[in-house]
Parts: sequence; C-alpha cells; structure tokens
Amino acid sequence: MISETATDRSKNIAEVWKEYKQTGSKELRDSLILYYAPLVKYVAGRIAATLPRSVDVQDLVSNGLIGLIDAIERFDISREIKFETYAIARIRGAIIDSLRALDWLPRSLRYRAKEIDRVYAELEMKLKRSPTEEELAEALGMSVDDLRQTLTELSYCSVVALEDSLTSGHDKEDSFHVIDSIEDRASLNPAELFEDAELKEIVVEAIKSLPEREKRVIILYYYENLTLKEIGAILGVSESRVSQIHSKAILKLQSRVRQSLSA
Repeated sequence: MISETATDRSKNIAEVWKEYKQTGSKELRDSLILYYAPLVKYVAGRIAATLPRSVDVQDLVSNGLIGLIDAIERFDISREIKFETYAIARIRGAIIDSLRALDWLPRSLRYRAKEIDRVYAELEMKLKRSPTEEELAEALGMSVDDLRQTLTELSYCSVVALEDSLTSGHDKEDSFHVIDSIEDRASLNPAELFEDAELKEIVVEAIKSLPEREKRVIILYYYENLTLKEIGAILGVSESRVSQIHSKAILKLQSRVRQSLSA
C-alpha cells in the first residue's frame, strides 16, 4: 500500500507505479485509485460550479472515477508528464461524457445558444470586428439585460461547448481538447499529429486576440483552474458577471476557430 508520510510519498508512489505497470496487480491499481481519488473530487467540484444546482455532485464524482481508472490503466510512466495533468483531462472527459448522455441542457437553451452563436458569427464577418453587447442584442431582437441573462445561463453549458468546438474530429477515445493536456497517443499517424498541432496553434492565436479581460478569464479558468467565484474576486466583479464574460469569450473563440479551419 502507499505510505502517506511526507518524506517517502514521492518515492513510494513511483515504486507503486513501476510495480503496477510491470505486474498489472489489481491491488496496486486499487491503491493508486485511492491515492489519486482527491483529483476526482477536485475536478467534479469545479465542473459542478458551472452547472445548475439540480445536478448531483456525487454523480459527477462517480463518473469521474471511471475517468481516473481509465487514466491509471492507460498512463505511460516513461513519458515526461505528470500523472495529475493527464488524469485531470481523463476525469473531466468522463464527467462531460456523462453530462452529454444525460442531456441536461433544456432544448430551448440549446436553441438560443445556437442562435446567438450564428448571429455573433454573422456580425463579426459583417463588421470585421467583435460585435458589442448592444449590437448583438439588437440583432437578436432582445434587450442587453436579456442577452446578459442568457449568457449567464449559457455559462452552465460552456464546459461542454468549449470541448465540442475545439475537438479535432477524431474518435472519442483519441479526441484532442486544447484546454486540457492529454496523451500524445502512439497510434496517431503523422497527418493526425499535424492536424492537432495546427488546431492548437489556431486556438492559442484566437485566445491571444481576445480583449484583455476575456483573455484573463479564459486563462484563469482553464489554465489556473480557478472557479468563477475566485475569478470574480480577482477582477472585482460578481460571479454572474464573470459567467457573462466567459460566455462571450467562448463565442468569440468558437467563431474564430471555425473561420480559421474553413479558410
């Protein structure tokens, strides 16, 4: 079993990993699951913060454990990557897949999301710049307050929408999500590797082109792993306002990635 003492922790976990990969021992695998279980709670908690309160966090944790087990079984200890980084991507992917299966997002909100996305892209092409909230609201035939409310509601689904918009088009097992660090699978052929690298470059450039506040929200949320509430405290705004900024940033990223891929 894994020692929990601070001095021997790193040494012991490395030894357990090595022996597990050599023997495939179920007991050692279970020890690794227990050791890394807090990662599941961490990821589930962050995702739950963006979802309606009706979503049971324990359901997210249960599905996240599936991702953790998958990560442990697939992880290559010879690669120069921290397991935690790799596992978080797998855990998050498993939770998102479970949310997609539940189809918890109301149909009306799905329709509004697609409509806002479509109108935003049209305005951006017409104006040759990002439309303002006022311009977008007018084109949609709604008030700015209604638009902001809708963006806040859409923040609940942005964790899924972002994954969808940045997927390279491979099978679910091998899909590439730019925000997460995932395994560089040996099964990918050179053409697929080039496509992934190109997509990553497109997204990085799209993020760089965002207004400073929106860029900061994206970086703090997806790279620094802060919650919307924590980001709000840093920026000096409410959590709902961060949700709106986040949703606007995602709309822009989706539009610019699409334009680059179709160019």
